[in-house]
Amino acid sequence: MYICHYSNTEGELRQAIEACRVLSSMLAYLCILRVLSMTSIILAGGKSSRLGRSKALQVIEGKSLIQRVVDRLSILSTEIIIVTARGEAIPCSSPVRIKTVADIYPEKGPLVGIYSGLIASSSSRAIVVGCDTPFLSVGLLKYMIQISSTFDVVVPRIKDKLEPLCAVYSKSCLVLIQELLEQNELRIAELFSMVKVKYVEEDEINSFDPRHLSFFNINNQADLEKARKLAVERTIEGMV
Repeated sequence: MYICHYSNTEGELRQAIEACRVLSSMLAYLCILRVLSMTSIILAGGKSSRLGRSKALQVIEGKSLIQRVVDRLSILSTEIIIVTARGEAIPCSSPVRIKTVADIYPEKGPLVGIYSGLIASSSSRAIVVGCDTPFLSVGLLKYMIQISSTFDVVVPRIKDKLEPLCAVYSKSCLVLIQELLEQNELRIAELFSMVKVKYVEEDEINSFDPRHLSFFNINNQADLEKARKLAVERTIEGMV
């Protein structure tokens, strides 16, 4: 720790005061960086068995699904982590750093993806989304980040349905997730019963995403065609 010693001369006193001022500014800057640091984790390790091909690379309005997700998350993130089954890179770009990591236990489901991403995260908290969610609301995600500081998880809830793949998770969840995985318990809902959760209710969601399109994900060809039509509608309406 830097200690500002008392000085007998006016010049030395001024130097000591300036040193303290610089140190205070540096500490404040580091605190701001810590607050502003936010990782986003994109889960892309699924088999896409119902679609029959990689979801992440399907194109909607000239952009791949993964690129549409990355574009939104780049607005909120200092780092983006893409979790794939075996660490294979998926083509996409961002003004913030992108890192690809492998599922620690491949093909075991999204809880493993969350665990793998959180381990690799440089932030204390992370947004977690699927790679097949082309209409994420930046406003909703930002709101969840803002209210996350005293919770382990912030997750949207519409009636009784939770949206665990459009949520914010703290690294404080890691130990408990590991315990669940060691028991071969892969349900994310089990984690929620063990941690401090903030549920974002429907009226809060409606303020940012009244059509709940943040939770629209693509499982099959019909979903993909619907997403393409929605994207055209949103372009006409001036929305992204």
